[in-house]
Amino acid sequence: MPHLQFEINKTLNSEERDDFIEFAKNTFSEVMKTGVGHIAISLREFPLNALSLGRAKKNEFVCLMNLDLREGRSLEQKRELVKKYMQGVENFLKIRRENQYLTFTSHIGNDFNLFEKSLEEWLENDKPIP
Repeated sequence: MPHLQFEINKTLNSEERDDFIEFAKNTFSEVMKTGVGHIAISLREFPLNALSLGRAKKNEFVCLMNLDLREGRSLEQKRELVKKYMQGVENFLKIRRENQYLTFTSHIGNDFNLFEKSLEEWLENDKPIP
């Protein structure tokens, strides 16, 4: 169960939140060849000066992303996801690509759990829950 975490230093309205979360969910599903029912997304909004990225200027918006994934994703998939998410953050959230930073963490499948089961290992076209 991926946990896709996006932290930004600006306030969004409900429509902007909904549109971005839908984009993040569908993009992950497309790039990683998996269903959407098990994708967890956190979109956290902070005050302007509560987040920092070294190369961003004072009072600029930034987006810090951490993507927790099951092991087994290829470098090509990860790089495609980086590019699509950074472009999406720029388009949906109006945060320049230069002011974004993304990290991946990977875990074995049994580290990801729903009530029904742990998610085991990733397989192409995976749909971990019906």
